[in-house]
Amino acid sequence: MTKVKLPYAQTFLELEVPEAQLLGILESNAHKYQPDLDQEDLVNRALDNPIDSPTLEALTENKGNIVIITSDHTRPVPSRVTMPILLERIRKGSPNARITILLATGYHRASTKEEIVFKFGEKIALEERIISHDCRDKDSLQYMGALPSQADLYLNKMALEADLLIAEGFIEPHFFAGFSGGRKSILPGIAGERTVLANHCSKFIASKNCRTGVLDGNPMHEDMLEATRRAGLSFVLNVVINAEKEVISAFAGDPFSAHTQGCEFVNKVARVKAEPADIVVTTNGGYPLDQNIYQTVKGMTAAEAAAKDGGVIIIASACNDGHGGEGFYRAFLEARNAEEVLTNALATSMQDTVPDQWESQILARVLTHHPVIVVTDQCDPKLIKDMKLLHAYSLEEALDQAYAIKGKEAKINVIPDGVSVIVNC
Repeated sequence: MTKVKLPYAQTFLELEVPEAQLLGILESNAHKYQPDLDQEDLVNRALDNPIDSPTLEALTENKGNIVIITSDHTRPVPSRVTMPILLERIRKGSPNARITILLATGYHRASTKEEIVFKFGEKIALEERIISHDCRDKDSLQYMGALPSQADLYLNKMALEADLLIAEGFIEPHFFAGFSGGRKSILPGIAGERTVLANHCSKFIASKNCRTGVLDGNPMHEDMLEATRRAGLSFVLNVVINAEKEVISAFAGDPFSAHTQGCEFVNKVARVKAEPADIVVTTNGGYPLDQNIYQTVKGMTAAEAAAKDGGVIIIASACNDGHGGEGFYRAFLEARNAEEVLTNALATSMQDTVPDQWESQILARVLTHHPVIVVTDQCDPKLIKDMKLLHAYSLEEALDQAYAIKGKEAKINVIPDGVSVIVNC
């Protein structure tokens, strides 16, 4: 037997797979990557040597109103490491600056006080001005014209009114934007509801270029780039992390050049070759990304890429926060099957995109080709089954279900962290 540790919530599960049936353990080399410096020194080196940009200290000089965009509670950005360094350098350049930390919630709910403390630590959570973006608050938004797709661009006024706008984030493979980080801090991060919905329309989601690891010809990415230009984002700090959510590389400077170099690094360490399997076992990388079914779709897409057509996907994900989106949930609850959900999504125009439609569309796409078993002891099984998914309390139970579908000799791929890899078959 081969034993594999799989991240689950804030702990791990152990999977045992017969060696004769194991095709591969598909892991990003980011998890094995040995940086030459510790986390803080990696961040400081990147900030000391910004890409195509003056230093942060030079940019902040004489700036009175500075906004730092950062990810919300759904993203494992190591802000406990990065934010203190950013704040120190900003105050070195502009000691009297009024600094606002703007949480790029996109279309998510606001972060709770507890989640903010977990993300930043108590000192920053208590002492700094931290505000959650609200995409539905029209009074907080400003219209910025039409994007290349002709979608209307609305952005957070607080960001637009800043004397200096910077962003921190992390870069990983993303299941329809190609990669996270960079321009995603703006769109969807601080965009209005109408803009987010249009950017996540069914036409874009169905595009063969809106896939993990793809930027060239990705229409969603192209709108994001233009939104970033119009927002006036001046500087980014984007890090790459390993399975322990530790910084292994950092890229700072121009929002476009720095992000591009970061994506090139991630592409090298995250791309894996796979032979399609009868069964694929994966996760959503543990906390915070496995808090709900909505986010868990990301890990499913990696398994989708590593499975034969009709292969069974098993994903260990706590989903302790439930479905993660009411529209997402109801799309499946009220449909006869996944095929109906997919048909409904594809028939919806950009202007008529509804909340969570994109996640429904991708999950439906996966389910039309693969049975999916969600392994969790922290979520109501009825809710999971309402969404046309199968449920198991343990990996062993899930494997028994998968063997019943594909046979006891079924070949298996294991992806310990489904959100960290780019799978090529």
